[in-house]
Order: sequence, then C-alpha cells, then structure tokens
Amino acid sequence: MNILLVGSGGREHALAWKIAASPLVKRLVMAPGNPGMASLGELAPLKPTDVTGLVALAQEIAADLVVIGPEVTVEAGLADALSKAGVPCFGPLAQAGQLESSKAFTKGFADRHGLPTSGYKVCERADEAKAALDGFKPPYVIKADGLAAGKGVVIAQDRAAAEAAIDDALGGRFGAAGARVVIEEFLEGEIGSLFALCDGKDSIVFGSAQDHKRAYDGELGPNTGGMGTYSPAPVFTPELVEQVRTRLAEPAFAGIASEGAPYKGVLFVELMATRDGPKLVEFNVRFGDPECQVLMLRLESDLVPYLVACAKGALAELPAPVWRDEAAICVVLASDGYPESPVTGSVIRGAEQDFGPEVVVFHAGTSRDADGTLRAAGGRVLNVCARGATLQEARDKAYAAIERIDWPGGFHRTDIGWRALAVR
Repeated sequence: MNILLVGSGGREHALAWKIAASPLVKRLVMAPGNPGMASLGELAPLKPTDVTGLVALAQEIAADLVVIGPEVTVEAGLADALSKAGVPCFGPLAQAGQLESSKAFTKGFADRHGLPTSGYKVCERADEAKAALDGFKPPYVIKADGLAAGKGVVIAQDRAAAEAAIDDALGGRFGAAGARVVIEEFLEGEIGSLFALCDGKDSIVFGSAQDHKRAYDGELGPNTGGMGTYSPAPVFTPELVEQVRTRLAEPAFAGIASEGAPYKGVLFVELMATRDGPKLVEFNVRFGDPECQVLMLRLESDLVPYLVACAKGALAELPAPVWRDEAAICVVLASDGYPESPVTGSVIRGAEQDFGPEVVVFHAGTSRDADGTLRAAGGRVLNVCARGATLQEARDKAYAAIERIDWPGGFHRTDIGWRALAVR
C-alpha cells in the first residue's frame, strides 16, 4: 500500500512509527512531517491546510489511503476533497469536524442528541458574556469557540479572572477562533480521554488515556495542548468504558450521521467521570496529542487495517484490536516560555541516542540544520515515551531518558502519572 500521512507533530510521528512497521505498507509519504519522521519514509513540504496540494500529492503517489493527523486539516476540508477525487481517507468530513472546530456547535449537538454534558451559555459580546456569569458558580470555565491549539480554555477561580478571560478571547487573542465564547458549568470529577473508531456506520472503542493539560507540576499554570499522558488509566473501569461508549461515542456517531455527515475516522471523547456518570467535556476529531503516542506504544495489532477499514466502511470485518498488557507514558518536553511565548532556536543534544527497546522519542516541534544540528522549532518539542510492566516502571524509564537529553532551553513536568501512582 501507498499511504499519505498529513501532519508534523508528535501525534503524526507516533502514527508514522506505527504505520511504517506494517508489512502492508510499501510507501509512506508524510506532509510535511518533521526531522524525526524522515527515517520512516518520504517528507513532502506541504502545509496541512493545503488541500489542493495534498489531493494532487495523493494522486501523484497513487495513495491507497490518506491519514489525517491534525484538526486543522479536517477543518480545511481535505476529507471532502479526497472523497470527490475518489481517494480513501481516514478522517471526517468538515461538517463532522465541527464537533471540534466549534464548541458552540458541539454543545448544541449534545442538546439535540441527548448527550450528557455541562450547562453552558454561548456569547458573542463581552457585556453579554459577563452578564451570563451570573448564572454560573466559580470556578468559571471560559472557552474560545474555535480551534486554539488546546490553549483556548481558561478555568477562572473568581469573577475578575473570568471577565479578564472573556475580554481576552473576544478581544482578539485567538483571532477568529475567539469570535464567540462558551461559558460552561465546572464539572467535578476525574477527567479522561477515550477513543473510538467509526467507518460511517460501525464503531469500536480504540483505547483510553489520561492527560495532563496544565503547564506545571501540581496541575498549575495555563492550559496547554498537553504536557504528558499515560495509559491505561485507573479511572477507565470496564463500567466507565461501557458508559462512555453507549452514552457518548455511539450517540455522537449516530447523531452526526443523521445530520448528513457519516463519521469516518477516530473520535476523541474528552469526558469527566462525575458522580452522575460520564459527562462530555469536548470532542476532538482526531487522535489526541500526546494521547496517540501512548496508544501506539501499547497497540499490539497492526494499525493499518483499522485505518483502511474506517475509510472503506469495513470495520465490522476486523477483530477487536489487541493491546499490550503493559503501561505506557509520554512526557512532553516544551520550549521555555510555552504556551504563551515559546522561545525557539535552541540546540538539542542527545535526543536521538539509543535509549533501549522500550523508550521512543517522538519529535513534535523540531528542525534540523544542514549540518545535522537539532533545534527547537515550536512550543511542544519532544515526546519522551516509554513502556513498562507497570506505570511506575514506564515512568522511571521515561524520566531516566530525559536526564540523558541535553536541552537547557526546555522544560517538562516531573509528575506525569501522579493520579494513578498517588505521588507528586
């Protein structure tokens, strides 16, 4: 098979790593990819939103499958264009992509299809939004409506901070993504991430993980795109998984199909496990980043047949995926200043050494000079991932590897997995 993978982050590196290991794959092209992905196939210098260029590339390489990594590619309508061109695609249509690209759409969707979620109010003016705070209790959850790279959510502890977050979003900090804000009820419970695959009709659960969104140890600091994750997470009991499948994932697939956009790809259900059962926090229309990284480490089955089956409506023909009876962890190394003002350009040494068979370093925001020097080129730069018989063992391996990487210009959290291990 010839496969085109779209994207350049840690999620896409992990997908490329798993796809390249499949005996079904003859040629893997990654657009645009990153320096760490170069050894797994061919890199093509196309932006993930260049729909015309990506369709042309898929046709040029006679792609049997296109795999969409990032949400911006879904929003740009690549799956729609590939469908018209007759190229199979793992990734939903842009209409279904509104489940992530608009939080206001998702809240309305949840109302229409009976999905349990928090109370909310959608506002387009600052005065309206500030008045709406009267209907909520602190802490206040303020979200930019559109795509903001995981940084558009503020949990404000008091009224003043909530009003400042409203002014920030509606004042242009997130551009068009902040043209509306969604004010939400704060949910008490434990957060988790569950993934489900769908081929337009049939669906299956495809792993779970628990993420750390805040920038600093102790769940402090601003929200980020994710500073680390681990799988399996104790919160996902068989009972909770079944509840999420039947109350959130399957109704979402049925609902979006009834609205004219049958879902083909992976749906990331971010939920809060509350005393009243799981409630939807938000949907993402792609694999999580960094959740994808730990899922790929734990997945024993060949990934490619599942990607193809989603694209071609054949998921029911496949057996349930097989997962390693091991734990996996991912620790994100980010540039100083992330998420507000990451400092790029610093030199990274030692990230590509051999850390052993159960440690993998995925690149996210890196660049390479002509002489081979590796540099930071983004906010989240490296994902140090490890597998072990227990989460503690995996955690020890990951942090031991981090100690061997020489990067004075970066930082990382030291407490990934603390909920499961009851340590900080």
